Amino acid sequence: MTEMRFREAVRTAIAEEMERDASVLIMGEEVAQYQGAYKVTEGLLDRFGEKRVIDTPIAEAGFAGIGIGAAMVGLRPIVEFMTWNFSAVAFDQILNNAAKLRQMSGGQLEVPIVFRGPNASARQVGSQHSHAMEHFYTHIPGVKVVAPATCADAKGLLKTAIRDDNPVIYLESETLYSLKGDVPDDEDFTVPFGLGRVAREGSDVTIISYSRIVHVALEAAETLAKEGIEAEVIDLRSLRPLDEDLILQSIAKTHRAVIAYEGWPYGGVGAEIVDRIQRMAFDELDAPILRVTTLDYPMPYSAALEQHCIPQAPRIVEAAKKVSYRE
Repeated sequence: MTEMRFREAVRTAIAEEMERDASVLIMGEEVAQYQGAYKVTEGLLDRFGEKRVIDTPIAEAGFAGIGIGAAMVGLRPIVEFMTWNFSAVAFDQILNNAAKLRQMSGGQLEVPIVFRGPNASARQVGSQHSHAMEHFYTHIPGVKVVAPATCADAKGLLKTAIRDDNPVIYLESETLYSLKGDVPDDEDFTVPFGLGRVAREGSDVTIISYSRIVHVALEAAETLAKEGIEAEVIDLRSLRPLDEDLILQSIAKTHRAVIAYEGWPYGGVGAEIVDRIQRMAFDELDAPILRVTTLDYPMPYSAALEQHCIPQAPRIVEAAKKVSYRE
């Protein structure tokens, strides 16, 4: 094990896979000469050269399309979006090309491509840079969607994504880039898709989350424990495919659920989880399922209003107490 920051774990995964497989390359805005907008790709240009670490123009639809074409002819591109909000410009490429070509070609074409970059809120970057975009992409058959919360998972999930023969949406949190954690040194360390983890054991209420909000949920769980409520925190890690079994096993133990995530409340990943729980574990529930989300507004620029909109530990505590009838 080596302690490293989240951004270093992502960089390590990319570098190890580029060393292992000559067909892996990375492209995007400022990934080469500038060493990455968030320094995730620092040092890769010197190590692998400009044919495999490629700066692109500010034209997401264009370089996403180039990446998809490269994947179709045998390469394994990693396409970095400076922020996932900008992927909206390339949405047609992901929806109508990356996700559909394998099925539309009768399996003759594979699209082994990874789209990655920072997702959801940062710090006062305004409403056009603060979307939680996973809800758009989990809706699409043909892509896989993952969102790591720890440094080890940042490495393991990305290596799995790069080796996958299908398009993968890999969602980082800008606010986690400086997070420190132990990361396995094994160059073959991977984390399977569709396998969540129990971040904290508990018996009274299940808090389901992913990415940065896992850490907020753990903070809430510590507060709840002081009031005699033991919360189990589930880190989904993979949003499509989803670890349905882990969720249902936890509900069978706690009989209560709170789902916490960044993103607006209307529809989305949380609504999908609510549907699965009520269909498959209705008789296990002792209370309605509650969601704690970003408020239903475009994100304000004001620091105070921004923090008010984003899920915070006290809101998760309040929801957990409500489903526990401990208000």
